[in-house]
Amino acid sequence: MSAKCHHHTVILNAAATGVTLMTPDTVLKIAAFTRTTTDADGGNPAGVVFADSWPSEAAMLAVAKAVGYSETAFAVPDRGGAAGGWRVRYFAPRQEVPFCGHATIALGAALGARVGAGVYDLTLNAGRITVEAIPEGDGWAAALTSPPTWTRLPPADYVRRVLEEFGLTDADLDPHLPVRLIHAGANHLVVALKDRRRLSQLGYAFARGAALQAEQSLATFIFVTAESRTRFHARNPFAIGGVYEDPATGAAAAALAGYLRDIRWLEEGAIQVVQGEDMGRPSLIHASFGPEPGSPIRISGLTAPIG
Repeated sequence: MSAKCHHHTVILNAAATGVTLMTPDTVLKIAAFTRTTTDADGGNPAGVVFADSWPSEAAMLAVAKAVGYSETAFAVPDRGGAAGGWRVRYFAPRQEVPFCGHATIALGAALGARVGAGVYDLTLNAGRITVEAIPEGDGWAAALTSPPTWTRLPPADYVRRVLEEFGLTDADLDPHLPVRLIHAGANHLVVALKDRRRLSQLGYAFARGAALQAEQSLATFIFVTAESRTRFHARNPFAIGGVYEDPATGAAAAALAGYLRDIRWLEEGAIQVVQGEDMGRPSLIHASFGPEPGSPIRISGLTAPIG
């Protein structure tokens, strides 16, 4: 992929940011969680920016907005951490977010193309993780270890209002997968439905969805149906970040895996999350985990260069 990464030029005012970015100032555009390493029509597109030192937050937000993807990852050498490590921040078009799985997978592929295969230490706002760049044919796969996970009860009135916004009732819910607040670096609300067709019919009002997510400091809502004990179909509205729906959400898949462990649906093992089907960007996320409650989740997937 090193020869094929597409660069989207974004000009930043160095005097305004107080730093010098790579020359030329570029954003690598990579689709994460694709079905193959050449099909950029699937997966979730992310931007990746390598810089020598930090631009201003306003500049990073402007870049994320200009690129228009759900997240762009900004990586600066972590001079205070492990040798070869990176300090990473993630920006959606509207705001900074603490963690983004698909942008981390894209970053892993970019590091593979830039530096080579291997495991890289990353320091995030949400904690410390690793990402592994894995050669896959002519391209790259990547795997990350998530921040620790947790599962909590949401307020009953809040759940009621979320269901109303999406036109759902208790009769639509899967009783074996209770509604919960879940976390693996970012907060999510998981809502499991009985019927795959009902999942495909979901819709909501953008502004109200964003307000509901802000109430509980959520990154996304995770609506899922279980095809089996280990394979799930998911949709992830991301209004708070300025995106109606995310086609592949690694942080959400990590939180989902931690939740399944916590409710003892699957105490250890691996799951697949199929996402993006209903928006024409089919994606596949792999999550594997051990039995220790709260321990990090390994998230992996293929990537493809865009352009």
